[in-house]
Amino acid sequence: MSATISGIGISHGIAIGKVHRVDWGEVEVHEAAIPKELVEDEVARFHRAVRTARQQLKAIRNSIPENTTADIIDFIDTHLLMLEDTLLTAAPVELIRQRRCNAEWALKSQRDALAQVFDEMDDPYLRTRKDDVDHIVTRLQRILLGEGTHTDPQDDDQLRGAIVVAHDLTPAETVLLHHQGIAGFVTESGGPLSHTAILARSLGLPAIVGTHVTPQQIHDGDAVILDGARGILLTEYDDTTLKEYRRQQRQQQKRRSELKGLKDKPAVTLDGTRIHLLANVELHEDVLAARRAGAEGIGLYRSEFLFMNRSDIPGEEEQLQQYLSVVKTLKGLPITIRTLDLGSDKECGAEPPSEHISPNPALGLRAIRLCLKYADLFRPQLRAILRASAKGQVSMMIPMLSSAQELNEVLTLIEEVKEELHRERLAFDRNMPIGGMIEVPAAALSAGLFARKLDFLSIGTNDLIQYTLAIDRIDDEVTYLYDPLHPAVLRLIKMVIDAGQQHDVPVSMCGEMAGDPRYTRLLLGMGLNDFSVPPTSLLEVKNVIHKSLMTQLTPVVNDILNNDDPEKISELLVILNEM
Repeated sequence: MSATISGIGISHGIAIGKVHRVDWGEVEVHEAAIPKELVEDEVARFHRAVRTARQQLKAIRNSIPENTTADIIDFIDTHLLMLEDTLLTAAPVELIRQRRCNAEWALKSQRDALAQVFDEMDDPYLRTRKDDVDHIVTRLQRILLGEGTHTDPQDDDQLRGAIVVAHDLTPAETVLLHHQGIAGFVTESGGPLSHTAILARSLGLPAIVGTHVTPQQIHDGDAVILDGARGILLTEYDDTTLKEYRRQQRQQQKRRSELKGLKDKPAVTLDGTRIHLLANVELHEDVLAARRAGAEGIGLYRSEFLFMNRSDIPGEEEQLQQYLSVVKTLKGLPITIRTLDLGSDKECGAEPPSEHISPNPALGLRAIRLCLKYADLFRPQLRAILRASAKGQVSMMIPMLSSAQELNEVLTLIEEVKEELHRERLAFDRNMPIGGMIEVPAAALSAGLFARKLDFLSIGTNDLIQYTLAIDRIDDEVTYLYDPLHPAVLRLIKMVIDAGQQHDVPVSMCGEMAGDPRYTRLLLGMGLNDFSVPPTSLLEVKNVIHKSLMTQLTPVVNDILNNDDPEKISELLVILNEM
């Protein structure tokens, strides 16, 4: 009989392995008095912990493959620099000597004092540095307490094939763990559309979030089965269950091998409708994965990942080199670079200053709103993207547009930057396509206006669904309300597709809905011809396209669009997918 822990499956696949349990929240620290004659020994113990932390971070840095993006390396370098800061290394020593307390307590006291200073700062960029302080302090505390940290390199390949169980994981931690060979992960918190969840799907890591699992339910070394499709973690299972899951694993591997045969075949329906399949990427290895899957190009390059987990803002030249690297890897295939989409669940250590912290970041100063307010941040990116357009088929896409005024400001700024580059005699494609993401209901309702002024539109279903249904997509308390099949969502999507057809402007979809094979036929029947999906989903979506007959789809899809009964819509979707 198996014991089951349920959560939200965010990345399909089956992982079978042993648990590597990590970081269950804050480290518990208690104050202890140190005899006068042992104070210097305590100081020496603290210094050893700092040296160990430095060695660990350097080892992690050295273990990362050469093709890892600069932001992950900068994340580690920032923490290495912080270990040289006297506020974290010298101040605790003074507290140990003055108060004759244990190193753990001295470190906690200094952390609390620093946190108060950060919390009182008006500059949100500086306030975000508190997170880095917490990362370093937690690492030092675990070393002092004799505990491990989940991003340490394992000399004995302890993490290879392991299933990591954690309270939460940041995108940077997820990439590091992936490089160390984990089979999958389970977190207590999180939602299906957090940045970490999207990254897990991109990396092909089976994963479950929102489990509310406790340390008492699962222990290091426990043998478990992670079923990403069903969103469950099985423990204490019998041999029959294990054999069944191993059989399913083999089937999945066989299916993946069979799908590879579709790589070089065009995405065409049974009745000859040509569909364009592109990929969503953010890491260099995503670009390589997209090429391996036979993507026709990159429909969404998330440029903000270059800005995350670092202490500075990348300049024009650094951004240009990053974009040119991707262009070179694509060897002539097109790429659409989305301008910065920071905010909400994608915080950036190098975020520009602002006068206040928004009580609701998802509705606050983010994406194009943030970029228009801080032209010093936005202009270098516009220049870098335009300069990259001289070397390949580059398009630019603007996220979170909601009004004609915003769009006009962006287009005016782009023209100004073009004139700058022209005066400086720097090469760029003056006719580089400019598109906009439709992810706000107001933009969907005004899709005709945007279609008249832009070269293409792309539907971002992640935020469109969030804003339409008034739910926070990364809050596991309300993720059950996240429904791509909600009649209002479907009608908004159809409205955008129709506006594109009316104005002869291409419309693509780059949200997670586009990469889910359950919705492929629904979207085809709605008239969508351009899909941009995670590389790991591309062949699955292509397989559905190859088996679809457009003349059969349209009547059922029209029935779905004209229905407002959730149960009936679900029934019709099943019929659609069984055709």
